[in-house]
Amino acid sequence: AVLAESLLVFSAVLSVHAAVWDRFSWCAVALALQAFYAQFKWDRLLQLGGAVFQFRGAANSGLLPASMVIPLLGVVMKERCRAAGSVYFERFGIVVASTGMLLALFLSVLAVGITKPVPTNTCILTGVAGSIIIYTMKHSLTVSEVIEVLEVLLIFVYLSMILLYLLPRCFTPGEALLVLGGVSFVLNQLIKRSLNVIEGRGDPIDFFLLVAVVGVVLLGLFFTVLFTFMDSGTWISSMFFHMMTAVLGLGVIMPWLYRLIQRNPLFWLLQFLFQTQTRLYLLVYWTFLAASACGVVFYQNAKRSSESKKHQASTITRKYFHFIVVATYVPGLIYDRQLLYVAAVLCLAVFIFLEYVRYFRIKPFGQTLRHLLSLFLDERDSGPLILTHIYLLLGMSLPVWLFPRSCAPKGTLPGAGALVPYSGVLAVGVGDTIASVFGSTLGEIKWPGTKKTFEGTMTAIFAQIIAVALILIFDSSVNLNSSYAWILASVSLVSLLEAYTTQIDNLLLPLYLQIMLMA
Repeated sequence: AVLAESLLVFSAVLSVHAAVWDRFSWCAVALALQAFYAQFKWDRLLQLGGAVFQFRGAANSGLLPASMVIPLLGVVMKERCRAAGSVYFERFGIVVASTGMLLALFLSVLAVGITKPVPTNTCILTGVAGSIIIYTMKHSLTVSEVIEVLEVLLIFVYLSMILLYLLPRCFTPGEALLVLGGVSFVLNQLIKRSLNVIEGRGDPIDFFLLVAVVGVVLLGLFFTVLFTFMDSGTWISSMFFHMMTAVLGLGVIMPWLYRLIQRNPLFWLLQFLFQTQTRLYLLVYWTFLAASACGVVFYQNAKRSSESKKHQASTITRKYFHFIVVATYVPGLIYDRQLLYVAAVLCLAVFIFLEYVRYFRIKPFGQTLRHLLSLFLDERDSGPLILTHIYLLLGMSLPVWLFPRSCAPKGTLPGAGALVPYSGVLAVGVGDTIASVFGSTLGEIKWPGTKKTFEGTMTAIFAQIIAVALILIFDSSVNLNSSYAWILASVSLVSLLEAYTTQIDNLLLPLYLQIMLMA
């Protein structure tokens, strides 16, 4: 299964390399070869219990698929923005690619350094790949860009040491690279833009995303440190939690956002949300879907009898939420992507805040949330945090957030790139859902080394092709320009990756589909 997963990742890397064919795509190939060998060192460390931190069990390290996501995103973004003539975002893509490669190299060097005896061949390969990448960065990056890359690496190192210690068994090494690498990059971007504020420059919704992500992470770190010295389950602690949340929100996050967008954040948000009648209709519709999702949670818990306290929701029951999310995102993508962007940021902040309430047992809702959500746990929620619903939201939202709007003058990219914002809907909302439902009910032929079935994967590919046809019918902005073969190959590759990966597919699959479509 690990070899098949690696082969699929190599296929994605070589596809991007063939489409781009520059020094950075060559670096991506070198990084993939090096990460393939380093992945087995991480796997061995996890099996022997020799890893520095406690990582999520029942999964391999996932170093290779995770190592390639950020570099490949940077490479394809650079190429798209170069073609559109956007020099600033072309340089930004180069910084993203360089940062991703350096973070992946750091994790590989860490694995090699703590493996005993020292793996000579992997050391040599890591040294060669590192030399190629550093040589390319030396001749491609300016001094300020090199400093920016090193700043992200430094933030990543400290953030990893803190969060992996505080949150054991929540991540695999690959998932930690993706999540903490992304948070480190966002934090560095927010600091950089806060120090260089120019009135009227930058889109307020981009600043809203940066401040929201950093704000909820800092909030979590603050309360984690605080509640190591006091019991979080008492009413006094709960009142202090709510009071300090208000203080940090109104006293730190709001002024920070005001400095960036040069206007009152609350007034801007209200004006933005109710700007048009279409937005009002979408908000009412999304409120109805949110209430429906809550209804599913309460109904499933009501069915749980006192004799079956260990009963867990079935795979099909959990996929109800995938259908609800698809029904949420598709109208937003068709009618108002900016509103969807902001609504997804707000939803992410609410989800993470509610997870803090559940984790710290904050009164009056902490214990209730623990009871309600325990029904929907699966083997991936082995740590103290429940992250699968947050990963689902991220998987659907990242293609919307990472869409290079400045490199798409007409609001959409040409060819297969027009489907980039739909990557989450296709890969997770349609593909993963259909594969799980049909695979668990009708599947008989299993892929070698996995529990996933051939029937589930083939049905997922077919369903995603139908979904693309429906998008063409209902979204007039999508024009594929006869790039159907590339779309079929991309969807097939990501569906096969879903069958073989043991990582969080809600997070990984949309990113790989986005990379393939942008290439």
